[in-house]
Amino acid sequence: MHDENTDVTNGCGKIRTGTQNEAALLALMEKTGYSMVQENGQRKFGGPPPGWEGPPPPRGCEVFVGKIPRDMYEDELVPVFERAGKIYEFRLMMEFSGENRGYAFVMYTTKEEAQLAIRILNNYEIRPGKFIGVCVSLDNCRLFIGAIPKEKKKEEILDEMKKVTEGVVDVIVYPSATDKTKNRGFAFVEYESHRAAAMARRKLIPGTFQLWGHTIQVDWADPEKEVDEETMQRVKVLYVRNLMISTTEDAIKAEFNKFKPGAVERVKKLRDYAFVHFFNREDAVAAMSIMNGKCIDGASIEVTLAKPVNKESTWRQHLNGQISPNSENLLVFANKEDGHQKSLGKPGNLSVRLNGQHSPSPPEIERCTYPFFPGTKLTPISMYSLKSNHFSSAVMHLDYYCNKNNWAPPEYYLYSTTSQDGKVLLVYKIVIPTIANGSQSYFMPDKLCTTLEDAKELAAQFTLLHLGPF
Repeated sequence: MHDENTDVTNGCGKIRTGTQNEAALLALMEKTGYSMVQENGQRKFGGPPPGWEGPPPPRGCEVFVGKIPRDMYEDELVPVFERAGKIYEFRLMMEFSGENRGYAFVMYTTKEEAQLAIRILNNYEIRPGKFIGVCVSLDNCRLFIGAIPKEKKKEEILDEMKKVTEGVVDVIVYPSATDKTKNRGFAFVEYESHRAAAMARRKLIPGTFQLWGHTIQVDWADPEKEVDEETMQRVKVLYVRNLMISTTEDAIKAEFNKFKPGAVERVKKLRDYAFVHFFNREDAVAAMSIMNGKCIDGASIEVTLAKPVNKESTWRQHLNGQISPNSENLLVFANKEDGHQKSLGKPGNLSVRLNGQHSPSPPEIERCTYPFFPGTKLTPISMYSLKSNHFSSAVMHLDYYCNKNNWAPPEYYLYSTTSQDGKVLLVYKIVIPTIANGSQSYFMPDKLCTTLEDAKELAAQFTLLHLGPF
Protein backbone atom coordinates (compact mmCIF):
# COMPACT_ATOMS: atom_id res chain seq x y z
CA MET A 1 0.00 0.00 0.00
CA HIS A 2 1.07 3.57 -0.63
CA ASP A 3 2.26 5.71 2.27
CA GLU A 4 -0.59 8.11 1.48
CA ASN A 5 -3.11 5.36 2.13
CA THR A 6 -1.52 4.47 5.46
CA ASP A 7 -1.49 8.09 6.65
CA VAL A 8 -5.07 8.67 5.66
CA THR A 9 -6.33 5.51 7.25
CA ASN A 10 -4.50 6.27 10.47
CA GLY A 11 -6.02 9.76 10.45
CA CYS A 12 -9.49 8.30 10.02
CA GLY A 13 -8.87 5.98 12.94
CA LYS A 14 -8.76 8.93 15.31
CA ILE A 15 -12.42 9.72 14.69
CA ARG A 16 -13.64 6.21 14.02
CA THR A 17 -16.28 4.72 16.29
CA GLY A 18 -16.25 1.17 17.52
CA THR A 19 -18.88 0.20 14.96
CA GLN A 20 -16.48 0.68 12.08
CA ASN A 21 -14.09 -2.06 11.13
CA GLU A 22 -10.79 -0.41 10.19
CA ALA A 23 -9.30 -3.74 9.26
CA ALA A 24 -12.10 -4.27 6.71
CA LEU A 25 -11.32 -0.91 5.05
CA LEU A 26 -7.62 -1.75 4.89
CA ALA A 27 -8.49 -5.12 3.36
CA LEU A 28 -10.70 -3.42 0.75
CA MET A 29 -7.88 -1.05 -0.24
CA GLU A 30 -5.39 -3.93 -0.35
CA LYS A 31 -7.70 -6.00 -2.54
CA THR A 32 -8.69 -3.28 -5.01
CA GLY A 33 -5.58 -1.10 -5.09
CA TYR A 34 -7.78 1.99 -4.72
CA SER A 35 -6.59 4.89 -2.56
CA MET A 36 -8.74 6.46 0.17
CA VAL A 37 -8.54 10.10 1.21
CA GLN A 38 -10.73 12.03 3.65
CA GLU A 39 -11.17 15.78 3.11
CA ASN A 40 -13.83 18.45 3.49
CA GLY A 41 -16.36 16.17 5.15
CA GLN A 42 -16.17 13.38 2.59
CA ARG A 43 -14.09 10.26 2.11
CA LYS A 44 -12.99 9.52 -1.44
CA PHE A 45 -12.36 5.96 -2.54
CA GLY A 46 -10.59 5.98 -5.92
CA GLY A 47 -10.90 8.90 -8.29
CA PRO A 48 -9.15 7.77 -10.37
CA PRO A 49 -8.93 3.99 -9.96
CA PRO A 50 -5.59 2.21 -10.37
CA GLY A 51 -4.25 2.29 -13.93
CA TRP A 52 -6.73 4.91 -15.15
CA GLU A 53 -5.51 7.06 -18.04
CA GLY A 54 -7.20 10.04 -19.61
CA PRO A 55 -9.86 12.46 -18.35
CA PRO A 56 -12.55 11.57 -15.78
CA PRO A 57 -15.83 10.03 -17.03
CA PRO A 58 -18.30 12.48 -18.62
CA ARG A 59 -21.45 13.89 -17.01
CA GLY A 60 -24.17 11.35 -16.43
CA CYS A 61 -21.84 8.70 -15.00
CA GLU A 62 -22.48 9.53 -11.35
CA VAL A 63 -25.35 8.39 -9.14
CA PHE A 64 -26.58 9.72 -5.80
CA VAL A 65 -27.18 7.19 -3.02
CA GLY A 66 -29.44 8.09 -0.09
CA LYS A 67 -30.79 6.47 3.07
CA ILE A 68 -27.52 4.67 3.82
CA PRO A 69 -27.39 3.27 7.38
CA ARG A 70 -25.12 5.57 9.41
CA ASP A 71 -22.87 2.70 10.57
CA MET A 72 -22.24 1.32 7.07
CA TYR A 73 -18.99 2.02 5.26
CA GLU A 74 -17.07 1.37 2.06
CA ASP A 75 -16.17 -2.23 2.91
CA GLU A 76 -19.92 -3.07 2.69
CA LEU A 77 -21.04 -0.48 0.13
CA VAL A 78 -18.40 -0.82 -2.59
CA PRO A 79 -19.04 -4.55 -3.29
CA VAL A 80 -22.76 -3.78 -3.68
CA PHE A 81 -22.20 -1.00 -6.20
CA GLU A 82 -19.53 -2.91 -8.09
CA ARG A 83 -22.33 -5.18 -9.30
CA ALA A 84 -23.35 -2.48 -11.78
CA GLY A 85 -19.87 -1.88 -13.20
CA LYS A 86 -16.41 -0.46 -12.60
CA ILE A 87 -16.35 2.30 -10.00
CA TYR A 88 -14.26 5.37 -10.88
CA GLU A 89 -14.83 7.07 -7.53
CA PHE A 90 -16.92 6.46 -4.41
CA ARG A 91 -17.52 9.52 -2.17
CA LEU A 92 -19.04 8.84 1.24
CA MET A 93 -20.15 11.92 3.20
CA MET A 94 -18.79 11.80 6.76
CA GLU A 95 -19.63 13.30 10.16
CA PHE A 96 -16.86 14.42 12.51
CA SER A 97 -18.00 11.67 14.90
CA GLY A 98 -16.90 9.00 12.40
CA GLU A 99 -20.40 8.01 11.27
CA ASN A 100 -21.43 8.58 7.68
CA ARG A 101 -24.04 11.26 6.90
CA GLY A 102 -26.46 8.87 5.22
CA TYR A 103 -25.59 9.53 1.60
CA ALA A 104 -22.85 9.06 -1.00
CA PHE A 105 -21.96 9.67 -4.65
CA VAL A 106 -20.77 6.83 -6.89
CA MET A 107 -19.15 7.65 -10.22
CA TYR A 108 -18.92 4.86 -12.78
CA THR A 109 -16.76 4.77 -15.89
CA THR A 110 -19.74 4.84 -18.31
CA LYS A 111 -23.29 6.22 -18.39
CA GLU A 112 -24.62 2.72 -19.05
CA GLU A 113 -23.16 1.46 -15.77
CA ALA A 114 -24.71 4.38 -13.89
CA GLN A 115 -28.12 3.66 -15.44
CA LEU A 116 -27.77 -0.03 -14.54
CA ALA A 117 -26.98 0.92 -10.94
CA ILE A 118 -30.19 2.95 -10.77
CA ARG A 119 -32.23 0.07 -12.21
CA ILE A 120 -30.90 -2.69 -9.97
CA LEU A 121 -30.04 -0.81 -6.75
CA ASN A 122 -32.77 1.80 -6.30
CA ASN A 123 -34.92 0.58 -3.36
CA TYR A 124 -32.37 -2.18 -2.77
CA GLU A 125 -32.61 -3.76 0.71
CA ILE A 126 -29.04 -3.23 1.84
CA ARG A 127 -29.80 -4.48 5.36
CA PRO A 128 -32.95 -6.11 6.72
CA GLY A 129 -35.65 -3.43 6.57
CA LYS A 130 -33.19 -0.79 5.25
CA PHE A 131 -33.74 0.28 1.64
CA ILE A 132 -31.40 2.66 -0.15
CA GLY A 133 -32.40 5.15 -2.85
CA VAL A 134 -30.32 5.54 -6.01
CA CYS A 135 -30.83 8.20 -8.70
CA VAL A 136 -28.78 10.09 -11.27
CA SER A 137 -26.49 12.83 -9.94
CA LEU A 138 -25.67 15.74 -12.22
CA ASP A 139 -23.06 18.34 -11.34
CA ASN A 140 -24.64 21.67 -12.15
CA CYS A 141 -22.24 23.73 -14.25
CA ARG A 142 -24.69 26.49 -15.17
CA LEU A 143 -25.57 29.77 -13.43
CA PHE A 144 -28.57 32.02 -13.95
CA ILE A 145 -27.61 35.71 -14.24
CA GLY A 146 -30.51 38.15 -13.92
CA ALA A 147 -30.93 41.92 -14.35
CA ILE A 148 -28.72 42.10 -17.45
CA PRO A 149 -29.30 45.16 -19.67
CA LYS A 150 -31.59 44.04 -22.46
CA GLU A 151 -29.59 45.70 -25.23
CA LYS A 152 -26.48 43.58 -24.55
CA LYS A 153 -25.58 40.93 -27.12
CA LYS A 154 -24.34 37.41 -26.42
CA GLU A 155 -20.74 38.27 -27.32
CA GLU A 156 -20.71 41.22 -24.89
CA ILE A 157 -22.12 39.13 -22.04
CA LEU A 158 -19.66 36.30 -22.75
CA ASP A 159 -16.67 38.68 -22.75
CA GLU A 160 -17.80 40.34 -19.53
CA MET A 161 -18.38 37.04 -17.68
CA LYS A 162 -14.93 35.82 -18.76
CA LYS A 163 -13.41 38.97 -17.28
CA VAL A 164 -15.04 38.58 -13.85
CA THR A 165 -15.10 34.77 -13.46
CA GLU A 166 -12.91 31.85 -14.52
CA GLY A 167 -13.81 28.72 -16.47
CA VAL A 168 -16.59 30.22 -18.63
CA VAL A 169 -17.39 27.94 -21.56
CA ASP A 170 -20.50 29.51 -23.08
CA VAL A 171 -23.34 31.94 -22.51
CA ILE A 172 -26.95 31.20 -23.47
CA VAL A 173 -29.03 34.27 -24.23
CA TYR A 174 -32.65 34.24 -25.40
CA PRO A 175 -34.12 37.07 -27.46
CA SER A 176 -37.15 38.92 -26.15
CA ALA A 177 -40.48 37.51 -27.25
CA THR A 178 -41.64 40.95 -28.36
CA ASP A 179 -38.39 42.46 -29.69
CA LYS A 180 -35.86 40.06 -31.20
CA THR A 181 -33.12 42.73 -31.15
CA LYS A 182 -33.08 42.63 -27.33
CA ASN A 183 -32.39 39.89 -24.78
CA ARG A 184 -34.83 38.91 -22.04
CA GLY A 185 -32.85 40.52 -19.25
CA PHE A 186 -31.16 37.29 -18.15
CA ALA A 187 -28.60 34.76 -19.37
CA PHE A 188 -27.32 31.30 -18.50
CA VAL A 189 -23.56 30.98 -18.07
CA GLU A 190 -22.01 27.55 -18.63
CA TYR A 191 -18.76 26.71 -16.81
CA GLU A 192 -16.17 24.02 -17.44
CA SER A 193 -16.94 22.28 -14.13
CA HIS A 194 -19.23 22.38 -11.13
CA ARG A 195 -16.35 23.72 -9.06
CA ALA A 196 -15.79 26.63 -11.47
CA ALA A 197 -19.51 27.45 -11.40
CA ALA A 198 -19.58 27.26 -7.59
CA MET A 199 -16.56 29.57 -7.29
CA ALA A 200 -18.18 32.05 -9.70
CA ARG A 201 -21.45 31.94 -7.76
CA ARG A 202 -19.60 32.53 -4.50
CA LYS A 203 -17.93 35.60 -5.99
CA LEU A 204 -21.12 37.03 -7.52
CA ILE A 205 -23.78 36.01 -4.98
CA PRO A 206 -23.48 38.80 -2.34
CA GLY A 207 -25.90 40.87 -4.43
CA THR A 208 -23.61 43.89 -4.79
CA PHE A 209 -21.71 42.79 -7.90
CA GLN A 210 -22.38 45.00 -10.91
CA LEU A 211 -22.13 44.53 -14.68
CA TRP A 212 -22.45 47.64 -16.84
CA GLY A 213 -23.60 49.58 -13.79
CA HIS A 214 -26.40 47.12 -12.97
CA THR A 215 -26.51 45.02 -9.79
CA ILE A 216 -26.98 41.50 -11.14
CA GLN A 217 -28.85 38.60 -9.56
CA VAL A 218 -27.18 35.19 -9.48
CA ASP A 219 -28.29 31.68 -8.64
CA TRP A 220 -27.96 28.11 -9.84
CA ALA A 221 -29.83 27.41 -13.05
CA ASP A 222 -32.39 24.63 -12.85
CA PRO A 223 -30.63 21.50 -14.11
CA GLU A 224 -31.92 20.13 -17.40
CA LYS A 225 -33.95 16.97 -17.11
CA GLU A 226 -31.92 14.00 -18.32
CA VAL A 227 -33.71 11.56 -20.60
CA ASP A 228 -32.13 8.20 -21.41
CA GLU A 229 -31.02 7.58 -24.99
CA GLU A 230 -33.47 4.72 -25.48
CA THR A 231 -36.41 7.04 -24.76
CA MET A 232 -34.98 9.82 -26.94
CA GLN A 233 -34.71 7.36 -29.84
CA ARG A 234 -38.52 7.15 -29.88
CA VAL A 235 -39.21 10.90 -29.78
CA LYS A 236 -41.10 12.28 -32.77
CA VAL A 237 -41.87 15.76 -31.41
CA LEU A 238 -39.74 18.83 -32.12
CA TYR A 239 -39.27 21.77 -29.80
CA VAL A 240 -39.12 25.07 -31.72
CA ARG A 241 -37.78 28.19 -29.97
CA ASN A 242 -37.53 31.90 -30.84
CA LEU A 243 -40.76 32.25 -32.79
CA MET A 244 -42.52 35.58 -33.26
CA ILE A 245 -45.51 36.13 -30.98
CA SER A 246 -47.60 36.75 -34.07
CA THR A 247 -46.66 33.47 -35.79
CA THR A 248 -49.64 31.09 -35.84
CA GLU A 249 -49.78 27.33 -35.40
CA ASP A 250 -51.02 26.99 -38.98
CA ALA A 251 -48.02 28.94 -40.28
CA ILE A 252 -45.61 26.70 -38.31
CA LYS A 253 -47.32 23.57 -39.57
CA ALA A 254 -47.14 24.82 -43.16
CA GLU A 255 -43.41 25.58 -42.87
CA PHE A 256 -42.57 22.17 -41.37
CA ASN A 257 -44.73 20.40 -43.97
CA LYS A 258 -42.81 21.96 -46.87
CA PHE A 259 -40.08 19.35 -46.98
CA LYS A 260 -42.65 16.53 -46.86
CA PRO A 261 -46.36 17.38 -47.19
CA GLY A 262 -48.54 15.73 -44.52
CA ALA A 263 -45.62 14.80 -42.23
CA VAL A 264 -46.80 17.03 -39.35
CA GLU A 265 -49.59 15.67 -37.17
CA ARG A 266 -50.24 18.83 -35.10
CA VAL A 267 -48.61 21.93 -33.61
CA LYS A 268 -48.99 23.41 -30.13
CA LYS A 269 -47.64 26.97 -29.78
CA LEU A 270 -47.10 28.76 -26.46
CA ARG A 271 -46.03 32.37 -26.61
CA ASP A 272 -42.77 32.32 -28.68
CA TYR A 273 -42.10 28.58 -28.79
CA ALA A 274 -43.95 25.51 -30.01
CA PHE A 275 -44.07 21.72 -30.08
CA VAL A 276 -44.36 20.18 -33.55
CA HIS A 277 -45.71 16.60 -33.52
CA PHE A 278 -44.86 14.30 -36.44
CA PHE A 279 -46.45 11.02 -37.48
CA ASN A 280 -43.01 9.40 -37.92
CA ARG A 281 -39.72 9.86 -36.05
CA GLU A 282 -37.68 9.78 -39.26
CA ASP A 283 -39.59 12.80 -40.58
CA ALA A 284 -39.09 14.63 -37.28
CA VAL A 285 -35.31 14.08 -37.34
CA ALA A 286 -35.10 15.14 -41.00
CA ALA A 287 -37.18 18.26 -40.35
CA MET A 288 -34.97 19.17 -37.38
CA SER A 289 -31.81 19.21 -39.52
CA ILE A 290 -33.54 21.14 -42.31
CA MET A 291 -35.45 23.71 -40.23
CA ASN A 292 -32.91 24.54 -37.50
CA GLY A 293 -31.70 28.08 -38.14
CA LYS A 294 -34.38 28.82 -40.74
CA CYS A 295 -36.46 32.01 -40.63
CA ILE A 296 -40.19 32.06 -40.00
CA ASP A 297 -41.86 35.47 -40.15
CA GLY A 298 -38.44 37.10 -39.88
CA ALA A 299 -37.26 35.20 -36.79
CA SER A 300 -34.38 32.71 -36.88
CA ILE A 301 -35.65 29.60 -35.07
CA GLU A 302 -33.89 26.92 -33.03
CA VAL A 303 -35.15 23.35 -33.42
CA THR A 304 -34.33 20.38 -31.18
CA LEU A 305 -35.95 17.10 -30.17
CA ALA A 306 -38.41 17.64 -27.33
CA LYS A 307 -37.58 15.89 -24.08
CA PRO A 308 -40.51 13.76 -22.90
CA VAL A 309 -41.61 13.31 -19.30
CA ASN A 310 -43.11 10.27 -17.66
CA LYS A 311 -46.65 11.61 -17.41
CA GLU A 312 -48.08 8.68 -15.46
CA SER A 313 -45.49 8.71 -12.70
CA THR A 314 -45.45 12.51 -12.55
CA TRP A 315 -49.21 12.69 -12.10
CA ARG A 316 -49.03 9.95 -9.48
CA GLN A 317 -46.46 12.01 -7.55
CA HIS A 318 -48.62 15.10 -7.96
CA LEU A 319 -51.68 13.39 -6.52
CA ASN A 320 -49.63 12.00 -3.64
CA GLY A 321 -48.44 15.50 -2.78
CA GLN A 322 -44.78 14.79 -3.49
CA ILE A 323 -42.42 17.69 -4.18
CA SER A 324 -39.98 18.04 -7.05
CA PRO A 325 -36.42 17.25 -5.89
CA ASN A 326 -35.25 20.37 -7.72
CA SER A 327 -37.42 22.77 -5.71
CA GLU A 328 -34.54 24.01 -3.59
CA ASN A 329 -32.68 25.12 -6.72
CA LEU A 330 -35.52 27.22 -8.14
CA LEU A 331 -34.92 30.90 -8.68
CA VAL A 332 -36.56 33.73 -6.78
CA PHE A 333 -36.87 36.37 -9.50
CA ALA A 334 -40.33 37.82 -9.91
CA ASN A 335 -40.41 37.71 -13.69
CA LYS A 336 -37.80 36.27 -16.00
CA GLU A 337 -39.07 38.54 -18.76
CA ASP A 338 -37.87 41.52 -16.72
CA GLY A 339 -35.01 39.75 -14.93
CA HIS A 340 -35.34 41.82 -11.73
CA GLN A 341 -37.55 42.00 -8.66
CA LYS A 342 -40.63 44.16 -9.04
CA SER A 343 -40.97 47.07 -6.61
CA LEU A 344 -43.14 46.34 -3.61
CA GLY A 345 -46.04 48.73 -3.33
CA LYS A 346 -49.53 48.55 -1.95
CA PRO A 347 -51.40 45.36 -2.82
CA GLY A 348 -53.93 45.36 -5.62
CA ASN A 349 -57.23 43.52 -5.53
CA LEU A 350 -57.42 39.97 -6.83
CA SER A 351 -59.89 40.03 -9.68
CA VAL A 352 -60.77 38.20 -12.84
CA ARG A 353 -58.70 40.68 -14.83
CA LEU A 354 -54.92 40.54 -15.10
CA ASN A 355 -52.97 43.21 -17.00
CA GLY A 356 -56.15 44.33 -18.70
CA GLN A 357 -57.06 40.83 -19.89
CA HIS A 358 -59.93 38.67 -18.75
CA SER A 359 -59.15 35.56 -16.76
CA PRO A 360 -59.68 32.39 -18.81
CA SER A 361 -62.13 31.19 -16.17
CA PRO A 362 -65.68 30.98 -17.59
CA PRO A 363 -67.48 34.28 -16.85
CA GLU A 364 -70.73 32.68 -15.77
CA ILE A 365 -70.69 29.47 -13.79
CA GLU A 366 -73.64 28.10 -11.87
CA ARG A 367 -72.53 27.91 -8.23
CA CYS A 368 -75.24 26.62 -5.94
CA THR A 369 -76.09 23.55 -3.87
CA TYR A 370 -78.77 20.92 -4.27
CA PRO A 371 -80.25 18.66 -1.61
CA PHE A 372 -78.60 15.27 -1.23
CA PHE A 373 -81.39 12.77 -0.56
CA PRO A 374 -80.77 9.42 1.15
CA GLY A 375 -80.48 6.66 -1.41
CA THR A 376 -79.24 8.95 -4.19
CA LYS A 377 -77.03 6.86 -6.50
CA LEU A 378 -73.45 8.13 -6.73
CA THR A 379 -70.98 7.25 -9.51
CA PRO A 380 -67.23 7.66 -8.98
CA ILE A 381 -65.64 9.72 -11.78
CA SER A 382 -62.35 11.46 -12.53
CA MET A 383 -62.23 15.26 -12.51
CA TYR A 384 -60.51 15.03 -15.90
CA SER A 385 -63.65 13.52 -17.44
CA LEU A 386 -65.55 16.74 -16.73
CA LYS A 387 -65.83 19.79 -18.96
CA SER A 388 -64.03 23.06 -18.26
CA ASN A 389 -67.26 24.79 -17.22
CA HIS A 390 -67.38 22.59 -14.13
CA PHE A 391 -64.43 24.48 -12.62
CA SER A 392 -64.67 27.91 -11.00
CA SER A 393 -61.12 27.86 -9.64
CA ALA A 394 -58.16 28.77 -11.85
CA VAL A 395 -56.04 26.28 -9.89
CA MET A 396 -58.38 23.45 -10.91
CA HIS A 397 -58.55 24.84 -14.46
CA LEU A 398 -54.79 24.68 -14.76
CA ASP A 399 -54.67 21.05 -13.58
CA TYR A 400 -57.39 20.23 -16.08
CA TYR A 401 -55.63 22.16 -18.87
CA CYS A 402 -52.33 20.31 -18.34
CA ASN A 403 -53.98 16.91 -18.26
CA LYS A 404 -55.94 17.60 -21.46
CA ASN A 405 -52.70 18.54 -23.24
CA ASN A 406 -50.96 15.37 -21.98
CA TRP A 407 -48.54 17.48 -19.93
CA ALA A 408 -47.11 16.86 -16.51
CA PRO A 409 -49.04 18.61 -13.71
CA PRO A 410 -48.15 22.15 -12.65
CA GLU A 411 -45.71 22.48 -9.75
CA TYR A 412 -46.27 25.35 -7.29
CA TYR A 413 -43.39 27.05 -5.43
CA LEU A 414 -44.18 29.61 -2.73
CA TYR A 415 -42.09 32.71 -1.98
CA SER A 416 -42.59 35.62 0.40
CA THR A 417 -41.34 39.11 1.09
CA THR A 418 -42.29 41.95 3.43
CA SER A 419 -44.15 45.09 2.35
CA GLN A 420 -43.19 48.61 3.36
CA ASP A 421 -45.75 48.51 6.16
CA GLY A 422 -44.47 45.18 7.51
CA LYS A 423 -47.03 42.78 6.00
CA VAL A 424 -45.99 39.33 4.77
CA LEU A 425 -46.69 39.19 1.05
CA LEU A 426 -46.90 35.93 -0.90
CA VAL A 427 -46.43 34.87 -4.51
CA TYR A 428 -46.41 31.48 -6.21
CA LYS A 429 -44.21 30.47 -9.10
CA ILE A 430 -45.60 27.77 -11.37
CA VAL A 431 -43.42 25.34 -13.32
CA ILE A 432 -44.91 22.94 -15.86
CA PRO A 433 -42.15 20.33 -16.34
CA THR A 434 -43.25 19.34 -19.85
CA ILE A 435 -42.58 22.83 -21.19
CA ALA A 436 -39.99 24.00 -18.65
CA ASN A 437 -37.11 23.66 -21.13
CA GLY A 438 -38.71 26.39 -23.18
CA SER A 439 -37.97 30.09 -23.22
CA GLN A 440 -40.83 30.56 -20.73
CA SER A 441 -39.37 28.30 -18.06
CA TYR A 442 -41.85 29.33 -15.38
CA PHE A 443 -44.84 31.59 -14.74
CA MET A 444 -45.02 34.13 -11.93
CA PRO A 445 -47.44 37.08 -11.65
CA ASP A 446 -46.17 40.57 -10.85
CA LYS A 447 -48.65 40.98 -8.00
CA LEU A 448 -48.21 39.87 -4.37
CA CYS A 449 -51.02 38.67 -2.10
CA THR A 450 -51.66 38.63 1.63
CA THR A 451 -53.34 35.19 1.68
CA LEU A 452 -52.11 31.85 0.47
CA GLU A 453 -55.31 31.02 -1.42
CA ASP A 454 -55.28 34.31 -3.34
CA ALA A 455 -51.60 33.91 -4.24
CA LYS A 456 -52.17 30.43 -5.67
CA GLU A 457 -55.29 31.46 -7.57
CA LEU A 458 -53.56 34.51 -9.03
CA ALA A 459 -50.56 32.46 -10.17
CA ALA A 460 -52.87 29.94 -11.87
CA GLN A 461 -54.81 32.74 -13.61
CA PHE A 462 -51.57 34.31 -14.80
CA THR A 463 -50.31 30.98 -16.16
CA LEU A 464 -53.54 30.24 -18.00
CA LEU A 465 -53.43 33.67 -19.65
CA HIS A 466 -49.96 32.94 -21.04
CA LEU A 467 -50.77 29.40 -22.12
CA GLY A 468 -53.67 30.51 -24.30
CA PRO A 469 -57.14 29.11 -24.93
CA PHE A 470 -58.21 25.53 -24.26
